[in-house]
Amino acid sequence: MDKLLNIRDIPSPCYVIEEDLLRKNLQLIKSVSERAGVEIILAFKAFALWKTFPIFREFGFKSTASSVNEAQLALEEMGSLAHSYSPAYTEENFPVFMEYSSHITFNSLSQFERFYPRTLQYSRHISCGLRINPEVSVVETDLYNPAAPGSRLGIAADLIPEKLPQGVEGLHFHVLCENSSYDLEKVLTAVEKKFGNYFSQIQWLNMGGGHLMTRKDYDIEHLVSLLTSFQKKYPHLKIILEPGSAFIWQTGTLVASVVDIVENQGIKTAMLDVSFSCHMPDCLEMPYQPEIRGAITSPPTPLQPPPTPPKEGRKKSSEENCQLSIVNCQFKYRMGGNSCLSGDYVGDWIFEKPLQIGDRIIFEDMIHYTTVKTTMFNGVPHPSIAMLHSDGTLEILRKYGYEDYKSRMD
Repeated sequence: MDKLLNIRDIPSPCYVIEEDLLRKNLQLIKSVSERAGVEIILAFKAFALWKTFPIFREFGFKSTASSVNEAQLALEEMGSLAHSYSPAYTEENFPVFMEYSSHITFNSLSQFERFYPRTLQYSRHISCGLRINPEVSVVETDLYNPAAPGSRLGIAADLIPEKLPQGVEGLHFHVLCENSSYDLEKVLTAVEKKFGNYFSQIQWLNMGGGHLMTRKDYDIEHLVSLLTSFQKKYPHLKIILEPGSAFIWQTGTLVASVVDIVENQGIKTAMLDVSFSCHMPDCLEMPYQPEIRGAITSPPTPLQPPPTPPKEGRKKSSEENCQLSIVNCQFKYRMGGNSCLSGDYVGDWIFEKPLQIGDRIIFEDMIHYTTVKTTMFNGVPHPSIAMLHSDGTLEILRKYGYEDYKSRMD
């Protein structure tokens, strides 16, 4: 965001995507795809801002879909049929999935038996697969763990017959969440052990998402080596990865403003023009504290229950933030959202100087998942969305108003 001469040039609140950072991520992912000989596609569940899709198309990326809306978006705005998976298809939505999908993965054998025959009557071939559950857990937060005990996602090995049902062309597993290539290696070992006997019966293997290859400490060379070795072992298999976060990792911010400062029993809360409940729900779900530019996270005050710290959270303090002095503890603030939900706050942060009404608060890395999870709970509108282009110009992609809120109630 250094290209902007003045932070006031950005409307508040606003998600700001930086084109240069996005292109850097896309180039890295394309390089991995080409070097490893695998297909890597964008998971819409992490990012679906279609006005940026022309940039994705420049790099030749396709997409995944988990709903009919995502599948239609894939064809209309990404320009290609989707690789679709839904935990449960219905009589009403399955025909729409077929219309917009090149691949359809089923979550259970019963769903496959019920809907696969429909694909045989369709005007073009649709490659069908099953989602498998290797029952190996590397995700420590159960809310985001597809392989947690009792998971409803995927079929365990002991439930699949020795010979796959006719028409199954692929298998799909997804048990990672912003994990490393070494975590993938552990999962692949389990997948080979439990499902390797099926590999000769299929044409493709989808390794799902959660491959955070654009994170600075991610071992790209290990990932390429792992995938290349796997391809040599099973040369007939087409390998597919579908990360979400990796595409948009650290490509933009959420800019907000301080509209008031309140104090209660020694706790100062900076009241913002954004809501954690509406605009940053991961902060309450996970929970975690996002990074704020120019501040460092602080231990919670005695009145605030300590949040459960993420083991490998997506928002880690930058080196610059870590250099801030912690001596000015009187400049400690909780961040408060602007909905009426009592728990619509996250804290605490320490700033170098006192906050003032009108100050801008910049939440780092708030594009992936955050933008697709926004709601208009309490009638609180979405932040605007803007693109900071390579030449330094700021383009407002979307503003939200009353009609957007009202249309949700139609």
